[in-house]
Amino acid sequence: MTEMATSTKLLPVLLIEDEPSVANFVRSALERYGYMVTCAASGAEGLKLLQANEFTGVISDMRTPGNVNGADVHAWILSHRPHMSARLLFITGDIANDETGAILKKTGVPFIEKPFRVQQLVMKVEELFGKAK
Repeated sequence: MTEMATSTKLLPVLLIEDEPSVANFVRSALERYGYMVTCAASGAEGLKLLQANEFTGVISDMRTPGNVNGADVHAWILSHRPHMSARLLFITGDIANDETGAILKKTGVPFIEKPFRVQQLVMKVEELFGKAK
C-alpha cells in the first residue's frame, strides 16, 4: 500500500465551502467513498484549521466570505505546506468571471465547475489525494 493511500485513511480532507448545501453534498459524497471530511465555512476558518492540523488534501471554493479566498489558501499552502500544493482542488461556480479565470490559470490548480456530479468529484479527489479504500 502506498504512503498516499495509507495517509488518506488516516487524515481527513479539508473542505472550504460557505454554501451549506454544497458543503453537505461534497461531504456526503466523499464520506460514502471512505474519506473523512472536515468542513470550514470560510477561507479564514480553513486557514486556521490548516495551521493546526494535517490533511490529506484540500478542496476549496474559489470565493468564500471574508478576506480569504481560494487564491489565498493556495498561497498559504505554497508558503507553509508546499508538500500539499499538488493536493489542492478548487470548486467554483464563477468560471466566467475574469478574475477567477486569471487565478485558475496563474495557479494551475485543478478545478471542477459547479454544479458537478458525484462521480466527477470523486474521480478528481482520487486522482489528487489517492483512494480512501
